[in-house]
Amino acid sequence: MQAVLNASDVRQHWSQFNDDVVREGPRFVKRNRDEWAALSSEHLKAAFATFIFEATIIQEDDGTCTASLVDFDIVENSDTEEEALELVADELIEYANEYQDNFNLYFHSPNRHDQFPYIMNVLVQENQEDVKGLIKCLAGEK
Repeated sequence: MQAVLNASDVRQHWSQFNDDVVREGPRFVKRNRDEWAALSSEHLKAAFATFIFEATIIQEDDGTCTASLVDFDIVENSDTEEEALELVADELIEYANEYQDNFNLYFHSPNRHDQFPYIMNVLVQENQEDVKGLIKCLAGEK
């Protein structure tokens, strides 16, 4: 395991610490009893890359498409599958921001705790199209 850095040393050499994190890899820091990790955005993307979403697509009787995320309470309906997935991606972004804004509540809720790595994967994406790329479509039932 990598050595844990002292927060006082990190503070004294803040610029070097940041350069080391971005160019050489994650660092671990201890301040009193608290320990934390510093990672670059690139490292976060790699760490959470396997946490993708599954959406069931259902062709409705009226010709519209409904996209429903597995294990998430996100369901959207639109004229096309593409539009429904765009709406789902928008909702995922909104939910991820809400999760982060209410982190202690959501992270410590039994029904939302396991969503954390998925939420992080949404938060590290740059735009809606990238978030949409995290959604794997499954054929649904009519």
